[in-house]
Amino acid sequence: MTIGILAVVAVIAAIGLIYLQFPQFGQKPNGERLERIKQSPNYRDGQFQNISPSPVLVEGYSYTTVMYEYLFGRTPNLTPSAPIPNIKSDLKSLPKEQDLLVWFGHSSYLLQLDGTTFLVDPVLSGYASPSSLLTKAFEGSNVYQVEDLPQIDYLLISHDHYDHLDYETITKLKGKVGTVICGLGVGAHFEAWGYDPAKVIERDWWEEITFDKEVKVHLTPARHFSGRGIQPGKTLWTSYVIETQSKKIYVGGDSGYDTHFAAIAEKFGGFDLAIIENGQYDVAWRNIHVLPEDAIQASKDLNAKTVFPVHSGKFKLANHPWDEPYLRISELANTAGIPLVTPIIGQLVDLNDSTQTFPKWWEKVK
Repeated sequence: MTIGILAVVAVIAAIGLIYLQFPQFGQKPNGERLERIKQSPNYRDGQFQNISPSPVLVEGYSYTTVMYEYLFGRTPNLTPSAPIPNIKSDLKSLPKEQDLLVWFGHSSYLLQLDGTTFLVDPVLSGYASPSSLLTKAFEGSNVYQVEDLPQIDYLLISHDHYDHLDYETITKLKGKVGTVICGLGVGAHFEAWGYDPAKVIERDWWEEITFDKEVKVHLTPARHFSGRGIQPGKTLWTSYVIETQSKKIYVGGDSGYDTHFAAIAEKFGGFDLAIIENGQYDVAWRNIHVLPEDAIQASKDLNAKTVFPVHSGKFKLANHPWDEPYLRISELANTAGIPLVTPIIGQLVDLNDSTQTFPKWWEKVK
């Protein structure tokens, strides 16, 4: 019996190792890329580190209890019972002179600033995992495909988790992207997926990239982690600051609350718009994902004129009601006097119109 059990375990392990060789898992950094990583002040003990100690689970929680709650918890309303509303805009005909934002659900969105087009963390495959059978998008939330997108000047990737770096989307985007910008090590995935290394720029926190038209992209800290296989921390997670002649935008990626928000504001002096995650959170992993009240404090720290809450409305990745992030942050932002940008998927957000209003669309999804 013991030999039989060991044989079954060995077969399962072998299957797992073979599966991890599939292309969607990407490639670990090696060679010159790894040597560059080892020079980073943020890389210690064989992996990237956060500014503050950041165990995935806060004190008092265990992986066993958290996993049990996720799998067998009875939280109501985890997924919407009706389709997520959307608007199908013609993105290829957007006037280049307009400063716009278009949200695709979760943390995927298009920015057009001073005639330059940015695409952030696009996940347009309809799922957020290595397999199309898992973590499927809510009905109505995946109406945009790569074929709907215009040419992209700059593709920004915050980190390599599956709900931010999607193999299917990225491979289809190959001919539409001018330049990829990512944290150290993430470029290994792009190279493995056939991207020209000359078009992939990898940088560390606090490093700056300057382009034509006086466009600057700065990599700034975040409090999170990374990894597509069984070894986390081999690539760098990051937030961004985009500076054009007329706008200053904070692109948050995923992050728990920490001192880096205030440090970023101290360096850049506040923002026209801060894009901050709000959703797929849990008190147990507050170190690496902000709760709504943390998102509001981060907005204050960043000295943001307006805030666009993301990381919700498309995938179930946590054990809270699907609409809770919107309900909580709307109330908190109203109390704090912080204007929110909460568009319907596909709605055109005019970044020069501070009077534009947005319906509380989540209240209509019952």
